[in-house]
This record gives sequence, C-alpha cells and structure tokens, in this order.
Amino acid sequence: MIEQANSYLNEVMNQQAQVERDLQPRHQPAPPAPVQIATRGIGRELAKGIVEFKKGMKGIEDEAPRDAGGAAGIVPSDYRITGFGFWKTVVVAPNVYVVHTRRGHAEPINIGLGLSFHYRPATDAFLIIPAAVQTLLINARCICAERQGVLVQAYVQWVVDDVKTAYRRLDFSDPGDRMRIVKVQLREQAEAAIKDKVATMSIDAILNDKQPIIAELTHRLRAVAEGDEAADRSTGLGLKIVTVQIKEAVVSSTRVWENLQKPFRADREKLARLAELEAQQQIAAQELHNRQTREIAELEVERRLADVRSQQERERFDREESEKVRRFDIEQQTARRALVEQTATEKTRREAELERALHELDVQGRRVQQELQSLRQQAELEQLRAELERSRTAARLQTETLVHEATAARHERDLGVEKQRRALDNDLSSAHLQAQLIARLPEIAATLPKPDELRSVHIGGDGAPGDGLAGFLASVLALADQFGARRSEANGTTAPASAQE
Repeated sequence: MIEQANSYLNEVMNQQAQVERDLQPRHQPAPPAPVQIATRGIGRELAKGIVEFKKGMKGIEDEAPRDAGGAAGIVPSDYRITGFGFWKTVVVAPNVYVVHTRRGHAEPINIGLGLSFHYRPATDAFLIIPAAVQTLLINARCICAERQGVLVQAYVQWVVDDVKTAYRRLDFSDPGDRMRIVKVQLREQAEAAIKDKVATMSIDAILNDKQPIIAELTHRLRAVAEGDEAADRSTGLGLKIVTVQIKEAVVSSTRVWENLQKPFRADREKLARLAELEAQQQIAAQELHNRQTREIAELEVERRLADVRSQQERERFDREESEKVRRFDIEQQTARRALVEQTATEKTRREAELERALHELDVQGRRVQQELQSLRQQAELEQLRAELERSRTAARLQTETLVHEATAARHERDLGVEKQRRALDNDLSSAHLQAQLIARLPEIAATLPKPDELRSVHIGGDGAPGDGLAGFLASVLALADQFGARRSEANGTTAPASAQE
C-alpha cells in the first residue's frame, strides 16, 4: 500500500525554509565608484594629494578582504575604513565586536565592543564579530521509542558573551557569513541532543509534553557554549544561550499520524453523532410541540375569526338599520326644512313686492317733490334773471351817460388847451424864435447826422472867417423860418410876415 504524502509535514518544512531565508543576512550593495576629479588648473601639491587619496581608496577596496582577516562577509554598515596610505582608521559600529591584532604582538592590541582604531595595512589585521542575538533554526528527524519517525522543529537564540574566548575557539573565517560555521556546529549539537532525548520517549509523550526535550537541549547546549559552572567557565566557547524553544513535533508517517488521530477522531465522531442524534430528537420533539402549538393556535385563530365575523355581521346589521333610520329622519327633516324654506321664501317674496311697491310710491312722491322744487327754483331763477337784466340795463345806461359826460368834458379840455397853444404860437415872434434856436443850436448839432466828408467852396471874397459864420447863421435862420411856417400851418394860422420873409 502506497502511503499518502504528509501535507502538514510539507507545509511545516516550507514554512521553516521561508523562516531560514528571512533570517539570512541581506548585504547592502557596494558603494559607487569614486568620482573622478580633474586635476587640470589645480596646484601641483593639491593634485598630488588627490592622486594619493584615490590610490589609497583603491588600496582599501583591493585589500579589504585581506586586511580584515577575511571580513568581507560582514555587513558594510558594521564598519568602514577611512583615510589613505598609512593613515587609515577603522571605524566600528557600536553593536559589533572587534579583534585587532598586529604583527609582533602575541595578544590583540584592541578587543571589545565597538572599538575604533588606527589601521596599518602592512602589519595589522582585524576581525569583526556580530554582538547581536543570533537565531538558530533546528529540524531534527528523530526516531522515538516506538521506532517511528518524528520531526522536531526547534530554535535556539544565543549571543557572543566572551569575545576573548570566542575568537580563539570558534571559526569566524567564512567570508559570506561569520556565524555560519558556529551555527552549523551548534545545530549539530542541538540535533544530537534532541535525537538522544526523543529516542527514550513515546510518541504520545513527545506530542503531549515538550518540556523534557527543552530541558535536555538547554542543558547540553549550555554545557557546550558556556562551560561547566561547577568546574570552570573557561571550558566553554564564550557563548551564552538566551532561550531554547520547541516549535513543532510532527510524525513523519502519514498512516501513523492518522492512526494516532483515529481514537480522538472516533471519540469526536461519537460525540458528534450522539450530539446529532440528541439534536434530532430535540428537533423532532420541538417540531411536534411546534406543530401542536401551531394547530392549537390555528384553531384558536379560527374561533376568534368566527367570533370576529359574527361580531362584524351584527355590527353591520345594526349599522345598516341605524343608517336606514338616520336616512328616514334626514328625509323628514329635509322635507320639513324645504316646506319651511318655501313658506319663508313666499313670505319674503310678498314682503319684497310690497316693499318694492312702497319704494316705487316713495320714489314717485320724491320725484314730484323734486319737480315742484325744480319749478319753484326755475321761477325764482327767471325772476332773478329779469332783475339782473334790469340792473345791467340801468348800469349800462348810467355807464354810457358817464362816458358821454367824460367825453364831452375831455373835448372841452382839449379845446381849451388848443386855444391856449394857438395863443402861444401867435404870441411867439421871429426874434424870439431865433433866440431860442440859437440857444438850442448845440442840441440840434448833436442830433444832426455826421457827414462822411466835408467840402467847402469859397467863391469870391477874401475868405475871411466871418463870412463863413455869417453864411452858417443865415442857413440856420432859414431853417428856423421853415420850422416856424410848418408849425403855423399845422395850427391853422398864418405865419407872421417877418417869419415868411
């Protein structure tokens, strides 16, 4: 018979492999190449120093595995080398041990945790040892007392406690992982201790209680790593066991594993079956009870429904009868109300007709009174108009009399004034007029139009100024005579002979 694959064992192994991969140190990428610096235009001494610095950096990169005593596998962040030539310095991280030796010295020059030091590539070497807690995973394939294969998974956490002892007795020469060889040695010790203890135990004891395996493994590993406390601590490897734990104990054979599980499974199956039967009985009893309760409830519901239906029938009959009585009463009340309203309407109509007739008589009486009043007012108006006409006629006659008298008085005044003006005109003599004219000569000259040009012609005589003045006075006198003649004609009188001349 072919055994079936143990899927649980495969899964545990895969998980263990994944944990081992996760615990592997991940190295950081190498630092980038140094930047080339042009030396053209720089002083000779400075250029020489830059060249020496680049050579020193190249020497650090080339000599790092040899100078560090095989320390190329250390994480780059654990230490760094600074300087160049013979002036190099190793700067160590604070969480790693360092062992610094020099040619010609039997003991290390510097040894301890996080110690930085000056480094001579020609004569010095140094070893970097991690000081952090290390985890060791163990897969021990054992044979128990029943001659059956058992896989025991465990893990051990340890740390370097005495670096002075550890660097002498342990091998840290692997450039890829300083702790790899130490882990292999401790893993072999742990697997041997687990196999020795499991060989004396039964499968049930292994699966039920893992404390004996943990105690035996802790005792043996501490005896190897830390030494015998009763005798001498110097017999150890300089390590300290922090903790020991058993993760899993898996039977390798699938058949044996299934057989081990069968009693429990059968017991569980029996309990499950009994629980299922009990549940079925409870379900059947509950179903009967529910059915009985449901049927009783249905009968009760039907009875209540019948009562409700009968009650509703009675209520409906009572409601219909009440509705008929109410409708009859409403019809009677409506008929009485209609009769009352008809009587009231007829009475109101007759009252309205009587009131309208009275109103018409009243309106006619008022109209007659208004007509009489209008006739009286018209007669009074005619009388007032006749009186007004008489008053206007008397006023007009009186006005015309006053106007005639005023006109006659004005004509008499005008005649008196005219007589006086003619008397004055007759009283004015030629000499008197000439004197007045001479007095008003400046005014006459001012009112005369301004001539555009003056031409004077002298005929005969010597042209004395007196002749011109005499001629001017003669012309003015002629003008005055003409003016006096015109006024006499206007007044209806004849000018004096002297004036005409």
